[in-house]
Amino acid sequence: MSEAIDFSRLPEAARRRALAEGGRGQAWLEGLPPLLARLVAKWGLGAAEILDGGSEALAVAGELPDGCGAVIKIAPPWADLMGAERRVLEAAGGRGFAELYAVDEEASALLLERLGMRLDLLGWTPQAQMNALCAALMEVWRAPAPPSELEDGAAKARRLGGFIEETAQTLGHPLSEPVLARARLYAADRAAAHDPGRAVLAHGDAHAANALQAREGDGFKFIDPDGLFIEPAYDLGVIMREWPDILLRGDPLAAGRARCARLAARTGVDAEAIWRWGYLETVSTGLLCCKLDVFDWREMFQVAEAWAAD
Repeated sequence: MSEAIDFSRLPEAARRRALAEGGRGQAWLEGLPPLLARLVAKWGLGAAEILDGGSEALAVAGELPDGCGAVIKIAPPWADLMGAERRVLEAAGGRGFAELYAVDEEASALLLERLGMRLDLLGWTPQAQMNALCAALMEVWRAPAPPSELEDGAAKARRLGGFIEETAQTLGHPLSEPVLARARLYAADRAAAHDPGRAVLAHGDAHAANALQAREGDGFKFIDPDGLFIEPAYDLGVIMREWPDILLRGDPLAAGRARCARLAARTGVDAEAIWRWGYLETVSTGLLCCKLDVFDWREMFQVAEAWAAD
């Protein structure tokens, strides 16, 4: 089983993330083959293969003895798979998220429902993908939330603000001071705006690569939740940072405001809250991707500079 798995297919982003951790990252990579062999035997997963697209964990898909498709997700030691993600999946019970079948705490591994194609691989236009994400998120927000066990909106805003300051300094201040000043303002604003009475269970990283076709119906369900107890606008703010190249085809400020208005109209969520979370997500994700030298960080920086002039 696991002997036939090609570990060279480990997603490059996950490999880089592991190597950035130094010795413990290298040790985790080297320990994956025997660890996976144990899990495959324990859960009886056949025809196993590594899935593309992961940024930290290893995901291996196959079939259970009853013929049902499943995915083994193994988290590295620096990822909190047994924390927020497990709590979210247990609380949701398959509503809006992949169903959780089993847990191996020692291996920091989950056995999950296997879903269909990723939304970002279906060839849909960005607008169609955003519409699908909005519909899927509105289902997620109806799931019961365990608020005492998840990071709340105030803590998330403070953490994003701190990450932006620290990472910008580490990278030699690649963004202008007006961009950072606006990030400080928006982080403080969203921290102060947190209201437990309006907070929901949020995915926390609801981009199209984390939305997969549901096994039944024509909708989508999410994988890889960060898990937050926060206002719905946060999840839509993640969508705001996506497809920066499209925003840069014309006036990125006008295009960003138009995208924000469409997301607000589709979900009934406050547009200004979406905008402020979207700004924070664009800046913080741009800095993270710059640090790791992956994805669209240059485009995100250009968008952030334009949005800071609003």
